[in-house]
Amino acid sequence: MHVVFMGVSGSGKSTVALSVAQSLGLPYAEADGFHPEANIAKMSAGTPLTDEDRGPWLHTLADWIRGHELRGETTLMACSALKRSYRDILRGGAPGVYFVHLDAPTEVIAERLRARAGHFMPAGLLASQQATLEPLGDDEEGVTIDVSVPAPQVAERALDAVAAVLGRRPAPPQG
Repeated sequence: MHVVFMGVSGSGKSTVALSVAQSLGLPYAEADGFHPEANIAKMSAGTPLTDEDRGPWLHTLADWIRGHELRGETTLMACSALKRSYRDILRGGAPGVYFVHLDAPTEVIAERLRARAGHFMPAGLLASQQATLEPLGDDEEGVTIDVSVPAPQVAERALDAVAAVLGRRPAPPQG
């Protein structure tokens, strides 16, 4: 099983996914660390990435998933995975990719981005990410978690959701 924490920049993907990975003792990947320098430079300049920019990056992430699948390892990843077509590429890495969509109203995410320092993704790109975002379809394996609640509550809900999918303990109702 491979779990991808998805959502727009500032939704808490990296923080929550790393916390869950550490709690469950699973390998973790931060998708931003796989971006080529050209993508980082483009985003740092405030220019949204195109599908062509994202394609090689997404295939590299699918290869990472595939490598762990071949070793029989369950993984967690933080990746925006904004469009279904992007998620389809990630699903191509292995069967059993499950998505945890971290979501909140735009105002909540915008406030988090304004408070964040040291990240190449400027708050000005939030509108383009929100416009690109395609929520999980009814036929996609995954869950949506509201991240406008306090951080410890988000982390616990995410841990419960992932643990339930992995068969490690039952999940409470999400919301």
